[in-house]
Amino acid sequence: MSTPTDAPVADQVVASGSGEAGAKSNGLHSNKSGWDGKLRLDKNKKAVLANPEALSDPEYSDEDAPPVDQIEADEDLLEDEDPETEEIDVQHSRVSSIPALRLERFRKVIKLCLRQNSISSIELPESLSTTLQDLELYDNLISHIKGLDSFTELRSLDLSYNKVKHIKRVDHLKKLDHLYFVQNKISRIEGLGGLSNLTYLELGANRIREISGLETLTNLDSLWLGQNKITELKGLSTLTKLKTLSIQANRIASLEGLKELPQLEELYISDNLLTSLEPLSYAPNIRILDVQNNPITSLRGVSALIHIENLWATSCKLDRFDELEKELGDKKELSEVYFEGNPLQTSNPVLYRNKVRLALPQVSKIDATYVRV
Repeated sequence: MSTPTDAPVADQVVASGSGEAGAKSNGLHSNKSGWDGKLRLDKNKKAVLANPEALSDPEYSDEDAPPVDQIEADEDLLEDEDPETEEIDVQHSRVSSIPALRLERFRKVIKLCLRQNSISSIELPESLSTTLQDLELYDNLISHIKGLDSFTELRSLDLSYNKVKHIKRVDHLKKLDHLYFVQNKISRIEGLGGLSNLTYLELGANRIREISGLETLTNLDSLWLGQNKITELKGLSTLTKLKTLSIQANRIASLEGLKELPQLEELYISDNLLTSLEPLSYAPNIRILDVQNNPITSLRGVSALIHIENLWATSCKLDRFDELEKELGDKKELSEVYFEGNPLQTSNPVLYRNKVRLALPQVSKIDATYVRV
């Protein structure tokens, strides 16, 4: 037989008051049969949400919330790994907790790859901080960047395909050379001020509207900003070593910003709103140019690219073969061109390739087809 001390917790709470009034004061209603199982709020008090943004963002997470306990896997995924190994690779293994891997067993790890798992927080053993140089956390569930304070030997950090909204707690990683944040939820470039040794930055497929926050990245060689919401080429004047700029699938209507990048060698700016290529004269060293899917009607300006090798200009509005010869005929290093989907090709597809060959006899490949060996 059960005793009063065996009663459910809820029943004990109700009993702590004096009769029905005591029960109601706790927000609980009871009757002769006991608590009715319903929790009621005081009508005279207004409920206030601590995190109202959670209503508008279904993936909202609070970086100050206490960590959720993880159940460690029974299986030791690294049981057969050499304790002296310099590289650990655990991909697509449904790992949800880094501590469950017991990485402290390995004292010489230089590269750690944990791609395509279910990791939500970066919890690395301090013992790796003196050796780890390459950390890949691509395609996980990370919302907040924490846990890297002592990992100052890192050269490469990949947090692509996660849920990061703000770039924080990485600018102390002074030796960082490559940084990847592809396909996150970043709306502003920030928190990179201390990364003066960075040469490669990938921020594609985010929510960025403006190029900013890059002023101190004076050693940057490659910048990838495709699939964002950027409207202008600006904020690049200090990037004097930048050779590659990829800014495809944005909302850019002008190339005027190229005056800040005279040293540029590769420009990928397809799927934008360009109508003129004339500002290319600001960047005469461009070797590879991708302007596909822009509403340009003329190649005027391309003649300034004295070392051009590859030109992608499919699905634009180009219709003059004589202009091909005028702008590109003397470019001896030009080897590949792509003009499919333009009136040049669609108006007379049978003769199109031969006409391009006549205009540009130095070219060896037209629309991915070899025309000269």
